[in-house]
Amino acid sequence: QVQLVESGGGLVQPGGSLRLSCVASGRIFAINRMGWYRQAPGKQRELVADINSSGSTNYADSVKGRFTISRDNAKNTVYLQMSSLNPEDTAVYYCNAEGFFYNDYGRRNPLDAWGQGTLVTVSS
Repeated sequence: QVQLVESGGGLVQPGGSLRLSCVASGRIFAINRMGWYRQAPGKQRELVADINSSGSTNYADSVKGRFTISRDNAKNTVYLQMSSLNPEDTAVYYCNAEGFFYNDYGRRNPLDAWGQGTLVTVSS
């Protein structure tokens, strides 16, 4: 099984920057894709950005040009650098990882893990 732990959330002023981190640990065989999602009060969870093992990225239109996703494959870590933050970015941000992990019998199983979330609040 794989566990994901996010960090880096907090309170920032509009126009400010914040860097989120997510570390995956456990019996990992491979993590093919990692992504960041967010959920604001009263809204559904939405994809913010994701990145595959080759470095290909996708971004929500609302964050293009402001957010940058990156990963360190050796450390099983994904980052989200957020700049020019505005109040609409306020949400709980969740990390997701997809790939494969080893079960108790050494067999490869599909992986789809989520972190507990980290709160980002953009306010003056």
